[in-house]
Amino acid sequence: MTEPVPAAILRSGHHGGLAIARSLGRMGVPVYGVDGARWEPALSSRYCRGRFKIDIEGGPDGESLRHLLDLGERLGRPVLIPATDAGAIWVAEHAEDLRRAYRFAAPDAHLVRTLCDKSRMQELAARSGVPTALSLVPRSKSDVERFLETAAFPIVVKATDAGRFRQRTGGTKFLAHSRSELFQLYSRAEDRQEPCFLLQEFIPGEDWMFDGYFDQNSRCLFGVTGKKIRRFPVNTGVTSLGICLDNEAVHKITRDFMRAIGYQGILDIGYRRDSRTGQYKVLDVNPRIGCTFRLFAAENDMDVARVLYLDMTGQPVAPAQAVEGRKWLVEDFDLFSAWRSWRRGALSVRDWIRSLRGVQELACFAVDDPVPFLLMGVADCSELWRWFRCRRRARARAFSPAPEVNWTA
Repeated sequence: MTEPVPAAILRSGHHGGLAIARSLGRMGVPVYGVDGARWEPALSSRYCRGRFKIDIEGGPDGESLRHLLDLGERLGRPVLIPATDAGAIWVAEHAEDLRRAYRFAAPDAHLVRTLCDKSRMQELAARSGVPTALSLVPRSKSDVERFLETAAFPIVVKATDAGRFRQRTGGTKFLAHSRSELFQLYSRAEDRQEPCFLLQEFIPGEDWMFDGYFDQNSRCLFGVTGKKIRRFPVNTGVTSLGICLDNEAVHKITRDFMRAIGYQGILDIGYRRDSRTGQYKVLDVNPRIGCTFRLFAAENDMDVARVLYLDMTGQPVAPAQAVEGRKWLVEDFDLFSAWRSWRRGALSVRDWIRSLRGVQELACFAVDDPVPFLLMGVADCSELWRWFRCRRRARARAFSPAPEVNWTA
């Protein structure tokens, strides 16, 4: 019997790569990790057959490409799944070379860069008729002053170049509650020639998500919607507890948007329902698999990783029905988030326990694959140390304390 086509995870990232390894591994797919980091939970999974150290973000570009091509030929043209923005951009830009050694969805490189750049993404969304939050990329303090004439606090500050912004400020996303806090942050990150962040109005309301896969004709083969119950960090972070709920408005907005821009591949997109107007405003468009994708597993356990694999290997994708009310939890993230909310008086222990009812899947622990959960603390400590060093450098640069940062971003 011929062994299934293998899959290679490029830069896994905490629980995202682990979920890919488990989902495909349980289908009998041989899964391999490709990463420049020393530690990723996915690499300890029983479903990960091997790890290859290739640093596409920090190593010489030509050398990384050569090593990756050699690996693809050794594995027999596997399905390649980038799990970070940097990985998605890198694959798109090297698609012509990589195609002979890998199978992957190949959105246009310019489109991928545009969607990963929050400022340019918002311009594209507005041109496509998709509502967006009021935002601005400031090039001077005068720009910030003009933005404040129409925007109220709190103000969301987001990186458009995550690496440079994190190096200057210690994080990638902030919530500024006052003028002094906003201008202090601006002074750290200021770069008039090449700004690396944008200002965005804070929209009161609920966070909604769409997770799906679009074929080469921008036809949605799989799409499920859901809502964030809790985030980590509390106000600006990733999903720590989510619930799958059908939202036809979000479905339609997303399908029309992707058709208008000719998108293909896995999509992870976030919206905020503005409680003032009822509009769904796009916040983030990730042209890659998202770490939350297992929240959106269907009744037949189909998810975007499996749809991608089936499509790339020429297999039919069976219709899949979403599981209304399905809950998914990231154990460590949600514990930190709930603790922070409890300290602020925004969440009681009873309400936290009640919110966990109906959780159908955990991000880290699995009965058939327990080792990654046992070692997750190592990954958390490593991430915390990276955040601490980044924050210390940012504080030394500014000679003043930094606002609360999103150290998971």
